[in-house]
Amino acid sequence: MAENTAGKKDIPTTAVITGGAGFIGTHLARRLLSLGCTVTTLDIAPRSDQLEVSHQIWDVRKPLPKDLVDAPDVIFNLAAIHRTPGHPDREYYETNVSGAMNVCKWAEEIGTKTICFTSSISVYGPSEDTKYESTAPAPVSPYGISKLMAERIHETWVQQDESRSLKVIRPAVIFGENEHGNFTRLAQALRQRRFFFPGRDDTLKACGYVGDLVEAMCFCLSSQASFSIYNFCYAEPYSIRDVCLAFHEIAGYPLPKTIPRTLISAPLKVADRLDVEFISKHARRIQKLEVSTNIQPRALIEAGFKWETDLHSGIQKWHLACGFGTFH
Repeated sequence: MAENTAGKKDIPTTAVITGGAGFIGTHLARRLLSLGCTVTTLDIAPRSDQLEVSHQIWDVRKPLPKDLVDAPDVIFNLAAIHRTPGHPDREYYETNVSGAMNVCKWAEEIGTKTICFTSSISVYGPSEDTKYESTAPAPVSPYGISKLMAERIHETWVQQDESRSLKVIRPAVIFGENEHGNFTRLAQALRQRRFFFPGRDDTLKACGYVGDLVEAMCFCLSSQASFSIYNFCYAEPYSIRDVCLAFHEIAGYPLPKTIPRTLISAPLKVADRLDVEFISKHARRIQKLEVSTNIQPRALIEAGFKWETDLHSGIQKWHLACGFGTFH
């Protein structure tokens, strides 16, 4: 049993993971299997690994039939459209909101009493201020708004029956093997000398290693509260320069230069006006680098959760998992 969990009794005997063929879902399934849990994954995509799980192809935008799988002890609801920018606005609502409604309705019908829902730090909105679980949400993106709506749907579900339990996890940027997201793109850009700091290198970027995230998801099940919210990221705030320095020290990637804000502001304004998806998408990614995600995982800290990695050792574990080759 992991040091972080209170005991074997806190790990479910059976679990369903929606979005279970994805990056986080696969790591979570592997961890639950190692703890003796019987796992069923639901996903719109087939599995590409050899994990000993039962896998059902299902789109959570559609109602889940009662007999799809046997009622599990816990549902880990991970299914979502999450890459932002990257999708038309409507798709975030179609999947994230409709999916929440369908999963909660299914849990009600089959009698599952515990849901662990992965939301996002995007519910806080962009700001340099430190965000805690008690900070009022103020999302501005379709992704963040849809995730907050999904949280409210899950909250309604748990409030309807005092025997139910809801754990909401708000992850920051998560990295690790088979991530194929922000950190993977950053690693590729650093290796190819295509990354630069846009005006500043001290932007705080809340992040965490996927192995620690799945430990936190298991850990939160031990809470006796019927409803809990947990931010997830490293407790120490890391800047974008810290992240680049870790890639430099671990993989030898060149450290980027800083381009003055005055040199990139005009091109970004032009890109905003262009109706070209590829150009505007990358312009928005550059703009995101200028705003901190200053998140504190206060609830996990106060509950006694222990991270197994920090930024440097987390990226190092990822590098090892990739055979010391390129990060993927």
